[in-house]
Amino acid sequence: MLDEACQKACGAIAPAWPLDRSIAVNPHWGRTGDTVQKVAARLSLLAGARVYPSRRYFLEAWTNGTISRADLNAARNHIAASGRVLLDEQQCMLALQSEQAFSPIPLLIDLLDVEAPRNTHLPWRQAITYQISQTCAAYFDHAQADWQPERGAGLYAFWRDTLAHDPGIGTLMGLSQLHRQLDRLPATPELAIRWVLEKLDLPSTVWADYLEAVLLNINGWASWCAYLDWQARQAGRRDDSLRELLAVRLAWDAILLNPTLIPRVGAGVRALREVWREAPARLAAAQSAFALDEVWQSALDLAYQNRLASQLGERWTGSAAMAGKRGVEAQAVFCIDVRSEPLRRALEAHDPHIQTIGFAGFFGLPISYTPIGTAASSPRLPGLLPPAVEAGDSLPAPAGAGVPSRAAVQRARQRHFSIAEQWRAASRWPAAAFSYVEAFGWTYGGALRNWLKIKPQNRERDDLDGLPKRYRHLCRPSLDQLDAAARAAMAARILRLMGLDCDLAPLVLLVGHGSQSANNPQAAALECGACGGQSGEVNARILARMLNDADVREQLATHGIRVPAQTVFAAALHNTATDELEWFDLDLLPATGQANVTRLQATFAAALDQVRRERAPQLQIDAKQPPTRLLHALKRRASDGAQTRPEWGLANNAAFIIAPRDLTRDVNLAGRSFLHDYDASRDGDGSKLEQLMTAPMLVTHWINWQYHASSCEPVYFGSGNKLLHNVVGAHIGIFEGNGGDLRIGLSRQSLHDGERDMHEPLRLSVIIAAPHQRIEAVLRKHAHLRALVDNDWLHLCQYENGILSRYRQGQWLANDATDKNSPDPGLQRHAA
Repeated sequence: MLDEACQKACGAIAPAWPLDRSIAVNPHWGRTGDTVQKVAARLSLLAGARVYPSRRYFLEAWTNGTISRADLNAARNHIAASGRVLLDEQQCMLALQSEQAFSPIPLLIDLLDVEAPRNTHLPWRQAITYQISQTCAAYFDHAQADWQPERGAGLYAFWRDTLAHDPGIGTLMGLSQLHRQLDRLPATPELAIRWVLEKLDLPSTVWADYLEAVLLNINGWASWCAYLDWQARQAGRRDDSLRELLAVRLAWDAILLNPTLIPRVGAGVRALREVWREAPARLAAAQSAFALDEVWQSALDLAYQNRLASQLGERWTGSAAMAGKRGVEAQAVFCIDVRSEPLRRALEAHDPHIQTIGFAGFFGLPISYTPIGTAASSPRLPGLLPPAVEAGDSLPAPAGAGVPSRAAVQRARQRHFSIAEQWRAASRWPAAAFSYVEAFGWTYGGALRNWLKIKPQNRERDDLDGLPKRYRHLCRPSLDQLDAAARAAMAARILRLMGLDCDLAPLVLLVGHGSQSANNPQAAALECGACGGQSGEVNARILARMLNDADVREQLATHGIRVPAQTVFAAALHNTATDELEWFDLDLLPATGQANVTRLQATFAAALDQVRRERAPQLQIDAKQPPTRLLHALKRRASDGAQTRPEWGLANNAAFIIAPRDLTRDVNLAGRSFLHDYDASRDGDGSKLEQLMTAPMLVTHWINWQYHASSCEPVYFGSGNKLLHNVVGAHIGIFEGNGGDLRIGLSRQSLHDGERDMHEPLRLSVIIAAPHQRIEAVLRKHAHLRALVDNDWLHLCQYENGILSRYRQGQWLANDATDKNSPDPGLQRHAA
C-alpha cells in the first residue's frame, strides 16, 4: 500500500530538462490519465495551483468577442455529448463574476505556521524549502562547484549529514538544538517515509494525495529528480532520487513531530488528521465546481478552431484544383515549429516554383552528437526518444597538404580547454582572487564595451567552442562510423516519411532552425525542441551529406528509391531571432548545385525581409525602415545582454496540422500552427500517421502545455522574473533570486510584453487530413494517446472536404461554424 502510494505520487511529477538541453514539457504529463477538470481540482487543493486560465481572463475574452455565444453553446453541447451534465448558459455566465475559492488542504508545516508567534522566525514552509533546495543544489551540482561533496550514500544520507553539521537552520528558526535531534530519524529513506506516515496516522486512502502535496511543496527539485529517472529509464536503469527527495521532505515532518522542539505539535497533528479525513469529499466537490471552467476553456478553444476551419475551408474550395500543377524547381524541408510557418508562406509567395515541406526538425536522425576533441555528447532528437546512434565530426582525407590529422585537431582543442580551465581556476583561488582582478580585470574591458554598445554579433555556434578557427571549416558533422548500407536504410526511412521518396526537385534544402541571444540562461528553450534544445544545424548537415553520398544513393536503389543524378541536397539554418539564413557545406556541392543555391538566395532574402517586417511590431521595432536597418535592429536586439525578450519563441501556438501543404498554402496562420506534411493517399497501412501521432503530436502537445501552464500558473510552472535568475549547478536550472525552490517553465518575460499577454492559453487543436477510421485505429492501439484525447488535454480533429470534425469519446462532432469573415482576435493580439 505504501509503495503504491509513493509510486503514484512520484509518477505525477513530470521531468524538467537541464538548461543546456532545455525542451518544453507538459508539467502535468504524469497526470494525463485523469481529465483536465479533475487535475485542476486536485492541484487547487493539493497546492493552491491553477490549471485553467482565470475567470477574469474568460470574462475578458467574452466581453471583447473572442468567445461568442455560439462558441459557448457549442462547448456546452460538446461536453454534454461525452456523457457529462449539460450546464445551463446562465450558470456559465454567473460563474465569470467570481474566481474559484478553494483553500489548499494544509500540510503539517502549514498548521504549525498558523499557530506560530508572528515575526519571530521564517515560516516553516519557506525555511524548509530553502534548506532542502540549498542541499539539492550542492548534491546535484557536478560542474559548477570546485569542491564536490561525497554522494555515494544517496540524497537522503547526504541531507542528514549536511543538517547534522550545519546548525544554521535551527538558529534561524529559533531552535538551537535542532541538529541534535537528527539521531531520531530513520536511517534509510524507505523507513523515513513509513515512520512519518505512521506517526501522522492519516487514512491510507489519502496517502498518495498527501505525498503528492508534499512533493508539490518542492516541485522544482522534484521535477529535476524526475528528469534523472527519465534519463535512467531510457538507458535501462533506475534513479531513486525522487523517492529520496520525498523522504527528505517527510523527514522534516518527523523532526517537527518532537514535542520538545515544537510544544504545539500535538494539536497540529490532530488538526491535520481531521482536514485530511475530509480530503476525498473536498476533492469531489472541487472537481464538480471546475466543470464551469472546463466549459469556458472549451469555448475558448472552439472559438479558435472555428476561425481556423473557416480559413482552411476557403482555401480548400478555392484553390484545391491547383494542387500538383506547379512546376517544382526546389524543395525546402522546414521544421514543423510554428516559427517556420511565416517563412514557408513568404517563400511560396515570392516563388511559386518552391515547394516547402514540414517535417520534425531533427530530420528523423536518432543521434547524439559529440564534437571532435570533446566528451560533450548531447542528444539531437526529441526528449521522448533515446538516441540510437553516436555522430561525430569528420575531416578531409588524407591528412597533409594543409589538412591536419584528427589527433592534431583533438590536441589543439583540448589544449585550449586546458588553458581556459587554468585561467578559470586561477580566478577562483581564494588567496588569488583580489590579485587576479587587479592584474587581469582589464582583459574583460572588450567584452564589457561590446555589451554596453550592444554591437550586433553573429549567432554563436557552441559546437565550435574551443576549436581553432583554422580548423573550423574542415570539421563537418557526420555519421561516417555507419557503413553505406546502414546509412541508406536510415535515409530511405526518412525520405519516405518526408514524402520525398519520389519526384525529387533538382535542389532539396534541409532547413533547420536555431536562435540567438546574449546573457540568457534559458537560451536553449528558443532552439529546436526536436533537437534536444540544440539548433538543427548538425542534423541538417549530416542528412544532406548522407543523401549526397554516392554509395548511399547506390544502396537507396535497393530500397526502391532512386535519387536523380542532378538532385543535390543542401543544408541551411534559419535564425529565428534575426530571420537570417546560414548555409553550410556549399563547397561540397557540384557546380550546378551551387548555381541553383545562388539563384535561390535572392528569393530567400526577400522572403526573410517579409518575415522580419511581420515580426517587428511584436518587438516594438519599426517595420517600415529599410531592410538593412531592420536587420541591424534585430541583430542588435539578439546581441543585447540586457534584452529579456530576444524573440517570442513559440508563444501563441495553438494548432498542429497534419495534412498536405495544399490545404494550408496561401493561408496566413500567423505563426500559430505547427505544420507537418502528410498525404493520406500515400499511407495505405496508416504507419506514417501512427508515427506522426505518437511522436510529433506528443512533442507539440508538450510545447503547448508548457506555455499554457506557465501562463496560467506562473508560481509552480513558470520561472518568474528573468531579471532575478541565477544559474544553479552550471546547467541544472535557475533560482529566482538566491534561493527558494528550483524554478521550471517559462519566465514572465517570455509570455508578456510588459503591457499585455502574448500567449493565448488554448489547448492544442490537432487537425489531421485522413479518414476517420485510420485515426481511430491509432487511438485504439495507443492508450496514452486515447487518454490525452478523452481527458481533454488536446483536441483531435479530422478535416475533410471543408468540414472540421472533432473527436470526443468515440464520436465525431462537426464544429459549429462562426462568422467566417470575423478576424481572429488571437492572431491580432499576437501580431499587433
